[in-house]
Amino acid sequence: MEINTQKKFAAGLSITSNALIILLKIAAGTISGSISIISEAIHSFSDFLASVLTFFAVSRSSEPADKGHPFGHGKYEDISGFIEGGLIILAGLYIIYESVRKLIFGYELKTETMVGIYVMAFAVIANFTVSSYLFYVAKKADSVSLYADAQHLRTDIFSSLGVLLGLILIKITGYTVIDPLIALIVALIIIKTGYSISKETLNNLLDGSLPAEEINKIENILNNNPSVKGYKNIKARKAGHCKDIEITVFFNPDLKISECHKICDDIENDLAKELDEITVVIHPEPENTKMASRN
Repeated sequence: MEINTQKKFAAGLSITSNALIILLKIAAGTISGSISIISEAIHSFSDFLASVLTFFAVSRSSEPADKGHPFGHGKYEDISGFIEGGLIILAGLYIIYESVRKLIFGYELKTETMVGIYVMAFAVIANFTVSSYLFYVAKKADSVSLYADAQHLRTDIFSSLGVLLGLILIKITGYTVIDPLIALIVALIIIKTGYSISKETLNNLLDGSLPAEEINKIENILNNNPSVKGYKNIKARKAGHCKDIEITVFFNPDLKISECHKICDDIENDLAKELDEITVVIHPEPENTKMASRN
């Protein structure tokens, strides 16, 4: 399957899965009166919105560069991931509000907890299957938005497991206070995940530098090329699945333009092998020992 088609299929699968799980959780929460199940339904609804955003983002980001967007459409994925992170945080805050309210004012938890147990068990299995596939495609395509969506679903697995355990304990002990306490733990997991996603995608939106590990790869390639006499001003950012790199490279001033061009092509090919999909701009300059740097 062609990678862009695979990305769209993965995003569509996530939408379908989330829609089904939302309906099941709402039904189970209404029947049992469980705030932890209702909180999970809210979490899944944020998953659903995130999946819709992801589908839109991967559709747009896969479009080629054009006159209006000469650097491509990769930022759509970063915008989608940032919004997803915000949705996750808002869902977590709402769950905290509802849980605290239930702890303070109390509520009645009905005895039909088995429905909730079955639904949460199904949600765990479904989300594990779908999120694993999303992680696979996200890694293969280096897709920020698919990765964020997969992380979104992965937090749903852990939170669903917590709710499932809480419902089983309630069934055994009869202590309904366990329900909002479990919901609070779910909320904290959700907020932590949302913060991590928002932080990473905001860095990309603000053209933050690539991680030190990838900058080191760029430097190693330059250092290992005998024709490179030095370099400076390494600028590297990420836009969606693509990395943009700019470097000033110093060469022997006696080299012909065609020779410099061939060396630059070799550098670009080496960078592409290490960093996958990239765009590289190399500014060749005659060697100047005071300005050149070789780490």
